[in-house]
Amino acid sequence: MAEKAQLQLAIKTQGELVRKLKAEKAAKEQIDEEVSKLLQLKAQLGGDEDKHTFVLKTAKGTRDYNPKQMAIREKVFDTIIRCFKRHGAETIDTPVFELKETLTGKYGEDSKLIYDLKDQGGELLSLRYDLTVPFARYLAMNKITNIKRYHIAKVYRRDNPAMTRGRYREFYQCDFDIAGQYDPMIPDAECLKIVHEILSELDLGDFRIKVNDRRILDGMFEVCGVPDDKFRTICSTVDKLDKVLWLYTHMHAHTRGKDMAEKLLQDPKLSQSKQACAGLADMKLLFSYLELFNVTDKVVFDLSLARGLDYYTGVICEAVLTQTTSAPATQERNGPAGEEGVSVGSVAGGGRYDGLVGMFDLKGRKVPCIGVSIGIERVFSIMEQKAEAQAEKIRTTETQVLVASAQKNLLEERLKLTAELWDAGIKAEVLYKKNPKLLSQLQHCEETGIPLVAILGEQEIKDGVVKLRTVATREEVDVSRAELVEEVKKRCQQL
Repeated sequence: MAEKAQLQLAIKTQGELVRKLKAEKAAKEQIDEEVSKLLQLKAQLGGDEDKHTFVLKTAKGTRDYNPKQMAIREKVFDTIIRCFKRHGAETIDTPVFELKETLTGKYGEDSKLIYDLKDQGGELLSLRYDLTVPFARYLAMNKITNIKRYHIAKVYRRDNPAMTRGRYREFYQCDFDIAGQYDPMIPDAECLKIVHEILSELDLGDFRIKVNDRRILDGMFEVCGVPDDKFRTICSTVDKLDKVLWLYTHMHAHTRGKDMAEKLLQDPKLSQSKQACAGLADMKLLFSYLELFNVTDKVVFDLSLARGLDYYTGVICEAVLTQTTSAPATQERNGPAGEEGVSVGSVAGGGRYDGLVGMFDLKGRKVPCIGVSIGIERVFSIMEQKAEAQAEKIRTTETQVLVASAQKNLLEERLKLTAELWDAGIKAEVLYKKNPKLLSQLQHCEETGIPLVAILGEQEIKDGVVKLRTVATREEVDVSRAELVEEVKKRCQQL
């Protein structure tokens, strides 16, 4: 009896929380999450103890996307894919699950977040954690030594989800990689140029692209007396190292990239490390190429940057939004899945991983690779927030014209004309009613954003014309049936 009373109290408290969130107009994902908890509590209270109450919801750490959200996503994907193609990339796809052995030992401490599939007596399998390791496996398996590819697909992490902060268990990654033996820093510079182009075109706000090199970091640790076997562990927490005065002074010397590299090369301590010197020489070269690409206004050499994954060997980068934003932390490629509260907002990341392909090759043959990933979930969140804030009307269809009738008994004529438009490549719709009212047909256009209406009446059919109406201006003109397709195409270009 006491348990029941406790449950009722919990339901009351949870109900109040849900009402409060709705009144405050909190994020839909947060409300849905709390409503789901309320339903689960109510299910526990259910009358028949033996009867299992099924709670209808999405799995933890996942979400549905409505047509408006998908329209925003498609627009973002289109911008990104056009950029990738502009730079000569081709695309591939890989299985959503890999042999468990393929993924084991590639992610350091994040390996615990890999989803292992249930052993059903066959191969031991895991869901892919990112797109980089499957790409390396693909290169080694197919003996490919050079390719420029992009890959947009879902990945899976057994992260503790915080959906209001953009952390999911299932989410998209959007990767661009260049594999092959090329002269130093040319592919690296192009990858940074691509991030610059995408973020500029998406118009998310002001941004900076931070760059560093794992060899410089390792050299810094070396001259500070950090044991070799601790380098990777320290890399994932390098932000705490500013307590070391020598590191602190250099990490915050945000001067021009080339000048900073030159200055560090002259440092009596750091110049003792061969790998640090190699990294700094490449950084100087990288910034000279970035100047030619006109992107140095947004790129900064930041010695405090350390990507957490084990497989990075050279240049590393991370793009951040510089204005304060309420949008959530990202799960872009190689960003630690538990990374939260990034006030400036990480929206892309990546780096050079020259040894990863060799881990899959029997003879250990290496294929140098550099890649970047757009933090697509964060980008979506920001775009959704912007659309909501501006009360922007988002079209969820691309219909160009609705075929309508002004009188009864013209269904066959409407269907015939709709088919003609479809066959000519025009995006057309017709209402699924025999005798719809003209007003309801016009209202449908206004509600869904269809710009044109092709109206048929008995007189129009007799005269061999169609009344073409522009919804926004209500202007109507008679167009001959033979010229309708061209007129619709012309008007759609003008809209």
